[in-house]
Amino acid sequence: MTVLGAFLPGLGVPELLIILVIVLLLFGPKKLPEIGKALGSGIRELKKGAEGKDEESAKAKEKSKEETKEETKKEVKEAKKEE
Repeated sequence: MTVLGAFLPGLGVPELLIILVIVLLLFGPKKLPEIGKALGSGIRELKKGAEGKDEESAKAKEKSKEETKEETKKEVKEAKKEE
């Protein structure tokens, strides 16, 4: 199953060819490379943004763990002082 098939299960090769011909007629052969480039860069930016979110959330989790460890150490020290 192709990636496109996962999103549009009823779309086969003949349907994709018909869509390609319609797009070619609408925009012309000179405009298609520009459209492809724009779509490609948009998808690339979307992936970069998604990866950046993942990295940010991982850093935030790590920072939270470190803060929790430090707070626990302080509480243990205070408990020992009180004894």
